[in-house]
Amino acid sequence: MADQPPSRLPITFGTVTDKNIEQLKVLNRAIFPINYPERMYKDVLAYTDVTHLAYHNDVLAAPKLYILTLGVLAPYRGLGAGTALLERCLAHVASQLPEVQQAVLHVQTNNEEAIRFYQRFGFELGETIAGYYKRLDPPDAVLLTKELRASSAAAGPHTNGSAS
Repeated sequence: MADQPPSRLPITFGTVTDKNIEQLKVLNRAIFPINYPERMYKDVLAYTDVTHLAYHNDVLAAPKLYILTLGVLAPYRGLGAGTALLERCLAHVASQLPEVQQAVLHVQTNNEEAIRFYQRFGFELGETIAGYYKRLDPPDAVLLTKELRASSAAAGPHTNGSAS
């Protein structure tokens, strides 16, 4: 039997205005690994005929969570701070943003500690992106993804005998 194509969400569009520009900023910070300057947002407001937000059931459609940064200073690693941060993030998404279906992030390919950390939470290794980081050596990143479900998104790390 052939795979069925995924169903499509009913989507409506709204113009970006000074009343909802903050939503766009939050969405951009969550999705893209770049901090856009204020000038870009002024341009967005100047060209409202081509800049729109997508909504599903009057909720801003952001089906993916992009974790831009999650870091703990070296002396505090292994003491639960990273676990607490990630659990809080995933729990918030599960309770407040049920439309978010997937969490994604990039990790430098040689950061084995971070890769293991995310794998304990059910993140799966994806593709390697050559040259992702412009000022780091090595410049390559691996994509990690986690399918989110309200019952498991905040469940914490998969047990493997190690604590963070």
